[in-house]
Amino acid sequence: MANLENLEIQNLENLKQNEKLSETESFQRLIRNIGIIAHIDAGKTTTTERILFYTGKNRGLGEVHDGTATMDFMKQEQERGITITAAATTCKWRGATINIIDTPGHVDFTVEVERSLRVLDGAVTILDAVGGVQPQTETVWNQANKYKVPRLCFINKMDRLGADFYKAIDSIHDRLKCSTIELVMPIGYESEFKGVVDLVRMKELIWDDETLGANYTISDIRPELLEKANVKRKQLLEAVAAEDEDCLNQYFENGELSEENVKKCIRKGAIAFKFVPILCGSSFKNKCVQLLLDCIVDYLPNPLEVDPIKATTFKTNAPIDFKCERKAPFAGLVFKLMTDPFVGAISFLRIYSGSIKKGDKVTLISMDKVSKRLAKKSIKIGRLLRMHANEREDIEEAFAGDIIALSGLTEIRTGDTLSAENYDVVLQRMTIPTPVVERSIEPATQKDRDSLSAALGKLSSEDPSLEIGLNPETSQTLIKGMGELHLEIIVDRLKEEFGVNVIVGKPAVAFRETIKQRAEIDYTHKKTKRWSRSICKSYYGFWAIKWRINCKVYWR
Repeated sequence: MANLENLEIQNLENLKQNEKLSETESFQRLIRNIGIIAHIDAGKTTTTERILFYTGKNRGLGEVHDGTATMDFMKQEQERGITITAAATTCKWRGATINIIDTPGHVDFTVEVERSLRVLDGAVTILDAVGGVQPQTETVWNQANKYKVPRLCFINKMDRLGADFYKAIDSIHDRLKCSTIELVMPIGYESEFKGVVDLVRMKELIWDDETLGANYTISDIRPELLEKANVKRKQLLEAVAAEDEDCLNQYFENGELSEENVKKCIRKGAIAFKFVPILCGSSFKNKCVQLLLDCIVDYLPNPLEVDPIKATTFKTNAPIDFKCERKAPFAGLVFKLMTDPFVGAISFLRIYSGSIKKGDKVTLISMDKVSKRLAKKSIKIGRLLRMHANEREDIEEAFAGDIIALSGLTEIRTGDTLSAENYDVVLQRMTIPTPVVERSIEPATQKDRDSLSAALGKLSSEDPSLEIGLNPETSQTLIKGMGELHLEIIVDRLKEEFGVNVIVGKPAVAFRETIKQRAEIDYTHKKTKRWSRSICKSYYGFWAIKWRINCKVYWR
């Protein structure tokens, strides 16, 4: 850790000297806010666990299938082996601070991806080397497109039977409709996968299995791969050289670019989303994750390099030019809520301008649920937290570009804006998908009845895609969500976290019928021998039936 701290200080001083930046601006340039997005079971959480291990954040490797993954801390996640809620953490690599959000891959929890991408500056899309682009890959890709998030692609599971690096790239071209550049060339496939050829450095990287991938060797490219590597290197240079005029001239003159210039061109193109850099590896087999970390630092943007966030004024709703600046008044967006059994409500905050300290008074701008109008309220900041999955670290101050958490603020909702007092700004909210499945819910006992309403209120505040309603015709309480698994998790959490047992069923439907037109009917009414025969003529109208009796009827 001492070497890492020295490297951070050295990088900070280099930035200040080379670009004449202030200390705060230098720190902002060393921040990377990224998300891990993918189809379910592509290896998102496994990749995140390796990142935490190789950066020194975790001392051991957590595994999803064993229920020991740091980022899957909920009981429901550990039992099912899937990610249900987005989890945030922070680590350091080569002097840069990387804020990571590990998102779910199941379609039922797509709101977690939506609100995470809303506040992130970059993303790593994980693909299965066998399946390539899968349905949920397209969904999260389109969500990233909506917020214009630059991204890398990491083709994972190169050790699997049937893995095909180039077929996976073809699926990216066919289904995601984007340009790509290959930064590596795999060495071996399936069980013979050993490492990659780094086309930027033109070196061969082989990982050591005995050290769990912590060590790897860098050597010259073996002769049998050199010819193909040269072809791939030329394709890479031709694709990236046009991003910088000086580099383009240098390439035309010499037919080659230095490593520094290649990285500069890749960074420019990746941030502008002109192409997507492609890597490959095997997170489960501990290969190529360090190279992925290098690419995150080298090619994904810092908070100063992304497009300004959309914002309006509170009074007139007029759009304003809003930029990520340390010297501007404080403004931040609440993008996620969670309930901690020890500290209560925790609100995740992305700071877009200024700074915030413990004890500051700020303005909360939230959407009223009834009137659907924005409302202001003054609140005081309590604790500032740095989150590591479900663990917390207290901090005193945070600056523009950072992602932190606040505790104890029960009135905050997802999408709310926090700003300095008298600062007239409202940050763009994220889009919440409409629920597609509903179930009736009722308490199992009278004891559960008293706790059910409060428990559902807390869960719906955490999860904006969960809606709670009452059907006035059937008097049933309804829960609405993104799918059957989503509602199954909600019911499980009611029992495990709040101790509330419920009965879940299909919603009842009230039968309705009405008279649409007038009708005339002739019929004969027959009874027993003691009853006389009567011929009745009937007129049916709107909400009225008129009877004309032609004979007397005696009742015995």
